[in-house]
Amino acid sequence: MPQSTRLIALRHGETAWNVDSRIQGQLDIGLNPTGHWQAQRLGQALAGEPITAIYASDLSRAWDTAQHVARATGVQVQPEPGLRERCFGIFQGRTFAEVELESPELARRWRQRDPHFAPEGGESLVQLFERVTTTAHTLAARHPGELIALVGHGGVLDALYRAATRLDVQAPRSWHLGNAAINRLLWSPEGLALVGWGDTAHLDADTLDESMA
Repeated sequence: MPQSTRLIALRHGETAWNVDSRIQGQLDIGLNPTGHWQAQRLGQALAGEPITAIYASDLSRAWDTAQHVARATGVQVQPEPGLRERCFGIFQGRTFAEVELESPELARRWRQRDPHFAPEGGESLVQLFERVTTTAHTLAARHPGELIALVGHGGVLDALYRAATRLDVQAPRSWHLGNAAINRLLWSPEGLALVGWGDTAHLDADTLDESMA
């Protein structure tokens, strides 16, 4: 299928705000020590893949994760703002619990996945989906017959999964969006297809490597 492009879609490693359930959105929060370890293991897992291009969100948690993949594969990372996390506007910097306590009606609309709801200054699910799928289509179309990596965020991975499985943005989520998990998709001009999802074998603490031998 010469017109097809294989995609490896990756979420950034863990941050302190992930641990605290604090909403990062498009705030530039860096990786914590666990996140750097996850990103290093991710790079090791992908070292043998024939990746020809790496595109990453320019937010540091995704960019630094992508750099580990770049060092392992020898492929330079290219910044792509279209892979940024959903902008959560006034919710950014707050915890989920704080939003529910301070703005219960807004929290309800968010929890129920109202597709057109956007926090003040932020994006709706529809806007996020359109941005991410348009970006993925544009990038994949540049690399027919190749394997490329896209490094982004939970919201980005969620949108790609929905596009590949033809699920509505309002459908409840039943799939995992793990930090530094390996997710595989196939793109063609007709759209995305799901190949594999949520591979975290490289993050198994029992997996033997040279540093543990």
